[in-house]
Amino acid sequence: MLEKVLKRLRKKAKIRAKITWTSVRPRLSVFRSNSNIYAQIIDDVSWKTICNSSDLKMQKEGTKVDMAKKVWEDIAKKAISLNLGNIVFDRGGFVYHWRVKALAEWAREAWLKF
Repeated sequence: MLEKVLKRLRKKAKIRAKITWTSVRPRLSVFRSNSNIYAQIIDDVSWKTICNSSDLKMQKEGTKVDMAKKVWEDIAKKAISLNLGNIVFDRGGFVYHWRVKALAEWAREAWLKF
């Protein structure tokens, strides 16, 4: 189990090294656990979270992918109110599949430019 976590953290470090961000282009960071998904938009220049969302306090209805869509809708409302349109997507070392992929595709369809 520990090897799996360390492998993900190594991938995360490689991904983070390739991503270039500024205060104009904040980072959309995604974390998923076995039961929940979290998303936050971070300004790495000032080291502050601009807005965040998770499915912890949402009513659990449907599949995990459906919950990812609800998280995306929540964070999109917050980001639109802050006039954020250009972001960098950070999958956090997770495989670009299922919930992570769904959240990224909805972001592209809605208004965000990666």
